[in-house]
Amino acid sequence: MLPDWAMGMNCAVTVCDKDLKIIYMNERSRATFAARGGADLIGHSLADYHNERSMGIIHHMLSTGESNCYTISKQGQRKMIYQTPWRDEEGLVAGLVEISMVIPAEMPHYDRG
Repeated sequence: MLPDWAMGMNCAVTVCDKDLKIIYMNERSRATFAARGGADLIGHSLADYHNERSMGIIHHMLSTGESNCYTISKQGQRKMIYQTPWRDEEGLVAGLVEISMVIPAEMPHYDRG
Protein backbone atom coordinates (compact mmCIF):
# COMPACT_ATOMS: atom_id res chain seq x y z
CA MET A 1 0.00 0.00 0.00
CA LEU A 2 1.25 3.46 -0.91
CA PRO A 3 1.87 5.71 2.12
CA ASP A 4 0.33 9.18 2.25
CA TRP A 5 3.53 10.75 0.89
CA ALA A 6 1.92 14.18 0.46
CA MET A 7 0.84 14.52 4.10
CA GLY A 8 4.18 15.76 5.47
CA MET A 9 5.32 17.75 2.44
CA ASN A 10 6.62 21.28 2.93
CA CYS A 11 3.91 22.66 0.66
CA ALA A 12 0.13 22.72 0.72
CA VAL A 13 -1.63 20.03 -1.33
CA THR A 14 -5.40 20.29 -1.82
CA VAL A 15 -7.42 17.98 -4.09
CA CYS A 16 -10.99 18.24 -5.34
CA ASP A 17 -13.13 15.95 -7.46
CA LYS A 18 -14.83 16.94 -10.74
CA ASP A 19 -17.86 18.17 -8.78
CA LEU A 20 -15.57 20.67 -6.95
CA LYS A 21 -15.84 18.79 -3.63
CA ILE A 22 -12.59 18.90 -1.63
CA ILE A 23 -11.49 15.29 -1.10
CA TYR A 24 -7.96 15.68 0.28
CA MET A 25 -5.89 18.16 2.27
CA ASN A 26 -2.39 17.53 3.57
CA GLU A 27 -1.10 18.96 6.87
CA ARG A 28 0.17 22.20 5.30
CA SER A 29 -3.11 22.75 3.46
CA ARG A 30 -5.09 22.28 6.68
CA ALA A 31 -2.76 24.70 8.52
CA THR A 32 -3.20 27.30 5.79
CA PHE A 33 -6.98 27.15 5.99
CA ALA A 34 -6.94 26.98 9.82
CA ALA A 35 -5.32 30.41 9.80
CA ARG A 36 -8.41 31.65 7.91
CA GLY A 37 -10.88 30.08 10.31
CA GLY A 38 -11.41 26.56 9.00
CA ALA A 39 -8.95 23.68 9.04
CA ASP A 40 -10.71 20.67 7.59
CA LEU A 41 -12.61 21.60 4.45
CA ILE A 42 -12.96 18.05 3.16
CA GLY A 43 -16.46 17.67 1.78
CA HIS A 44 -16.83 21.40 1.15
CA SER A 45 -17.17 22.88 -2.35
CA LEU A 46 -14.46 25.00 -3.95
CA ALA A 47 -17.30 27.26 -5.08
CA ASP A 48 -17.74 28.36 -1.45
CA TYR A 49 -14.21 29.82 -1.37
CA HIS A 50 -13.61 31.30 -4.84
CA ASN A 51 -14.88 34.35 -6.70
CA GLU A 52 -16.46 34.33 -10.16
CA ARG A 53 -13.14 34.92 -11.98
CA SER A 54 -11.44 32.06 -10.14
CA MET A 55 -14.41 29.77 -10.76
CA GLY A 56 -14.07 30.48 -14.48
CA ILE A 57 -10.44 29.32 -14.37
CA ILE A 58 -11.41 26.21 -12.37
CA HIS A 59 -14.14 25.27 -14.86
CA HIS A 60 -11.73 25.89 -17.75
CA MET A 61 -9.16 23.49 -16.26
CA LEU A 62 -11.81 20.84 -15.67
CA SER A 63 -13.17 21.10 -19.22
CA THR A 64 -9.86 21.37 -21.11
CA GLY A 65 -7.41 19.45 -18.92
CA GLU A 66 -5.06 22.46 -18.92
CA SER A 67 -3.01 23.55 -15.89
CA ASN A 68 -2.75 26.99 -14.25
CA CYS A 69 0.30 28.46 -12.53
CA TYR A 70 0.96 31.83 -10.89
CA THR A 71 2.76 33.50 -7.99
CA ILE A 72 1.32 35.54 -5.13
CA SER A 73 2.60 37.61 -2.21
CA LYS A 74 0.83 37.00 1.06
CA GLN A 75 1.77 37.92 4.63
CA GLY A 76 5.31 38.80 3.57
CA GLN A 77 5.89 35.54 1.71
CA ARG A 78 5.99 34.77 -1.99
CA LYS A 79 4.20 31.62 -3.08
CA MET A 80 3.91 29.68 -6.29
CA ILE A 81 0.50 28.16 -6.95
CA TYR A 82 0.31 25.24 -9.37
CA GLN A 83 -3.13 23.88 -10.24
CA THR A 84 -3.56 20.90 -12.51
CA PRO A 85 -6.20 18.32 -13.35
CA TRP A 86 -5.83 14.73 -12.17
CA ARG A 87 -7.23 11.89 -14.22
CA ASP A 88 -9.08 8.66 -13.46
CA GLU A 89 -8.19 5.18 -14.72
CA GLU A 90 -9.86 5.90 -18.08
CA GLY A 91 -7.80 9.08 -18.55
CA LEU A 92 -10.74 11.43 -17.96
CA VAL A 93 -10.35 14.57 -15.86
CA ALA A 94 -11.55 13.58 -12.38
CA GLY A 95 -10.73 16.74 -10.45
CA LEU A 96 -7.99 19.22 -9.62
CA VAL A 97 -4.84 19.28 -7.50
CA GLU A 98 -3.46 22.53 -6.12
CA ILE A 99 0.10 22.71 -4.81
CA SER A 100 1.04 25.92 -3.00
CA MET A 101 4.67 26.44 -1.97
CA VAL A 102 6.63 29.27 -0.40
CA ILE A 103 9.37 30.47 -2.74
CA PRO A 104 12.25 32.87 -2.10
CA ALA A 105 12.10 36.44 -3.44
CA GLU A 106 15.05 35.65 -5.70
CA MET A 107 15.39 32.21 -7.23
CA PRO A 108 18.13 30.86 -9.45
CA HIS A 109 17.05 29.93 -12.96
CA TYR A 110 18.90 27.37 -15.07
CA ASP A 111 18.60 26.78 -18.79
CA ARG A 112 19.12 23.11 -19.45
CA GLY A 113 19.22 21.86 -22.93
